[in-house]
Amino acid sequence: MVVRRHQRGAQSPGRLTTGFLCFIAVITAVTPAWGDPISGAVDRAFGAIPPVAPDVPPRSGPPVSGHGQFRPSWDLDGFYLWLGPSGTASYVGAAWDSAFGGDLAVLRVREAAPIAALGGVFGFSKFTAHDGGRLWLDLVAGTRVGGRTMAGLTAGPLLEVSDLTHPRAGASVGVWAFVGVTPFVRVGVVSTTGAFVEIGVHIALPVLRR
Repeated sequence: MVVRRHQRGAQSPGRLTTGFLCFIAVITAVTPAWGDPISGAVDRAFGAIPPVAPDVPPRSGPPVSGHGQFRPSWDLDGFYLWLGPSGTASYVGAAWDSAFGGDLAVLRVREAAPIAALGGVFGFSKFTAHDGGRLWLDLVAGTRVGGRTMAGLTAGPLLEVSDLTHPRAGASVGVWAFVGVTPFVRVGVVSTTGAFVEIGVHIALPVLRR
């Protein structure tokens, strides 16, 4: 009579190990034909998935910032609203008098055109030696004179006002040049006062550009 003795604890699973090794061998043999088993099953079930290109497609045009490219700094064409102070020295009535005021100008600039600047300017000034001052509304036209310098003409009506007398109408014509600041010379005539000559400078500060 043979007495078998049961031993507790883990035993070497011979059959299980042999079966597992056979399964690994079959998977290894099938994988080169099918590729990855999981992705191969997905492809057979839903169709082949196109590969994803890792590289970013090349840019088809120049880079753009915001809604469009910034305008080149050398391109000065456009519509401008300029506002700035002015100072003048006037010779009227056989005497010199200084005046200070300001100008508001609206201009269209087209540097390549024969009339490179066209617009209007409203100005005012206050005399320092005698009472009153002037208001004027001029048409402005200019052209390029070598490089980036611009020069032109002004013409229009004016009104001389005073606390002691009634307003006196007149007119003037002038020449100007833009060299960072705008020096000008103007001659005109005012009723009851006579002719005058005015030399001055205007500092144009761009307020708006379109």
